[in-house]
Amino acid sequence: MAKITPFKGLRPTKELASAVATLPYDVVSVAEAREFKKDPYNFYHVTRSEIDLPENVDVHSIQVYEKAKENLDAMVQDGTLIQDSEPCYYIYELVMDGRSQTGLICGSSIDDYNNGIIKKHEFTRPEKELDRINHISITGAQTGVVFLAYNDCESVERVIAEWKQEHQPEYDFTATDGIRHILWVINDYAKVANITRYFSQDVPCTYIADGHHRAASAAKVCAERRENGYSVSGEESLNYFITCIFPASQLKIMDYNRVAKDLNGMVPGEFVQALEKDFVVTRTGTEVVKPAQPHEFGMFLVDAWYKLVARPGTFTEDPIGILDVTILQDNVLDKLLNIKDPRVDKRIDFVGGIRGMAALEKKVSSKEADVAFSLYPVSIKQLFDIADSGNVMPPKSTWFEPKLRDGLVVYMI
Repeated sequence: MAKITPFKGLRPTKELASAVATLPYDVVSVAEAREFKKDPYNFYHVTRSEIDLPENVDVHSIQVYEKAKENLDAMVQDGTLIQDSEPCYYIYELVMDGRSQTGLICGSSIDDYNNGIIKKHEFTRPEKELDRINHISITGAQTGVVFLAYNDCESVERVIAEWKQEHQPEYDFTATDGIRHILWVINDYAKVANITRYFSQDVPCTYIADGHHRAASAAKVCAERRENGYSVSGEESLNYFITCIFPASQLKIMDYNRVAKDLNGMVPGEFVQALEKDFVVTRTGTEVVKPAQPHEFGMFLVDAWYKLVARPGTFTEDPIGILDVTILQDNVLDKLLNIKDPRVDKRIDFVGGIRGMAALEKKVSSKEADVAFSLYPVSIKQLFDIADSGNVMPPKSTWFEPKLRDGLVVYMI
């Protein structure tokens, strides 16, 4: 069963919450983060602290992490961030395009992560882990929230709904991208104890939706500190990592699309002919193809859209083989374009569905890529099935929206 804990969150004052909150560090480029350099409250000063250093500084140098600590300490000293005096849970609701999702910010057990009670569906990359390990170790804080999901649980959702109804939120603001962020602080001892108990009794496991590298890094920092004697009881803060846990029914996965830099030596007509062996190919011209069902793909090539429908035999019925990202990888990217490992091949790039089909057209029209593919999104059930089976998804399979904001609650270790 899932083990969670309340904690003394480090949070912005009510007046500064909207100014502090930022998108997760890994969905913005350095250039995008630098646009906020002159904003003293923006949390990129902590999560992307390279913006406060010369542009020639290596973003993974110790200097960057030390600057992050300096900036975090400064935000505490000047009163931008204040730590709660008692361990709390935090309800976090996000509203996007009229759809809302409500999760619980808490500490989740590192042991649960190590023992498979927190289930994974992606591999992690050592260099990305090392980046967050250094950030956590030097700042003494987990600044990025790991996004977890669980099968809906009436006991948990009831107490959260009751608190929302009976209490005013601590924060309620709409960000510049139109997404509304609402946060309540659960600081009642009995309610906190009930939530902890409900998770331990009624939630058998949780699933990482987004944040595999943040979770893996927190676990490795914990392991190192345990070896060095920092943990005695097992309940010290370093034995947990900050998560926000949402019921599955409230979540939406968007498509995660692909563009390829070249056609592996083929001309466009030759490439389309090769595709017809494994797909029914229909040229739609200017009519954009956003797939309406599984095993259907859109393709933008030169200046036209095509609809691709996978033929029988191009996929298997196992949890990985049935995914559209697998079908595209096996029958197009690998077979025709010789892109064997999308994790490391520089000839492929990924475009989140939030950017729309126009972003795919732009990649090709601007000559950044020769071809773009739109995919039907993975379902929550598929994600859970793969995690339950112990398998991992192909890279860049899921894009969740809306994104949780960094800086609203920080977990100190």
